[in-house]
Amino acid sequence: MTDPAPPVPNPRHRSYVGPIILIVLGVLFLTGNLFPGFDPWRLLWLFWPLILILVGLGRIWDIHYAHQHPNQPTRPPVSGMGVAGIIVLALFLMLAWHHSPVWDDPYGWSWADRDGGAHVHDTQAVEVQGAKSVSADLEMPAGQLTLTGGSPRLLDADFDYEKHEGKPAVDYDVSGDHGELSVKQRERHHFFGNNDNAWNLRFNDAVPTDLRVHMGAGQSDLRLNGMNLTALDVQMGAGELNLDLTGERKTSLQGDIQGGAGRATIRLPKGVGVRVYASGGMGAINASGFARDGGAYVNDLYGKTPSAISLNIHGGVGELDLVQE
Repeated sequence: MTDPAPPVPNPRHRSYVGPIILIVLGVLFLTGNLFPGFDPWRLLWLFWPLILILVGLGRIWDIHYAHQHPNQPTRPPVSGMGVAGIIVLALFLMLAWHHSPVWDDPYGWSWADRDGGAHVHDTQAVEVQGAKSVSADLEMPAGQLTLTGGSPRLLDADFDYEKHEGKPAVDYDVSGDHGELSVKQRERHHFFGNNDNAWNLRFNDAVPTDLRVHMGAGQSDLRLNGMNLTALDVQMGAGELNLDLTGERKTSLQGDIQGGAGRATIRLPKGVGVRVYASGGMGAINASGFARDGGAYVNDLYGKTPSAISLNIHGGVGELDLVQE
């Protein structure tokens, strides 16, 4: 009697994940070498989950096929991992091309923009132009923002930025007695903060100002003591926030702070009533000298002074320090 032939073992196939990652990295860094204005790390930081998603989908297809064909020792006619590798490579090729200086997009990149990493320093000044009150809207994608008072004009601005990031746009319009100020830099795919981008803004102390600050990532140093703030709205991404609201106040201030700052330090005056309400994924809160009032922190003078500071803090601030000075 002839013994039955032993089953043919399923061959062990090597993973496509390693070659896929090597090819993607090679494409990105080759593009970075050819075009200095292109930063491969930023592109990789934002889109690397695509590799995991597509490789995972490819693996699911291969496992499903193996379950449906348990006696077939070969790979499926169309390997999910192979298709995933082709898709990943194609996507990163398109992304690298689109984000390189070769791409003629609305941001103004061109073949001639080969010095994309060059640093640029620019100054701008804005006069009050008779405004009795001002709304100021600041939008900075990433970097270092320093904001103080003490300007004889409405605004004195110093900008340091990389050329390919684009020049910050300063717009000001006065209608009646009210001025509208806008300082913005178009976001250009900032994936984890560009520390070379720095703004130093000095505002007028006397003009009542409604201030909105939208910061993507980095560090914000807002020394607002002395400014005549009527309202404050701060939206932070990843990074650090230092906010100084010390000093005398003639009018009350309502402020809102939200976002994912890694750490926020807020300096508050001892001689003014203060109430701080913190909610939404907050980490450690250090509030020496403040008492708990429900979900809020209040100082001894809250409700006893003509003016007061009331802050609402939302979001994932990792650590919050409330300091009275």
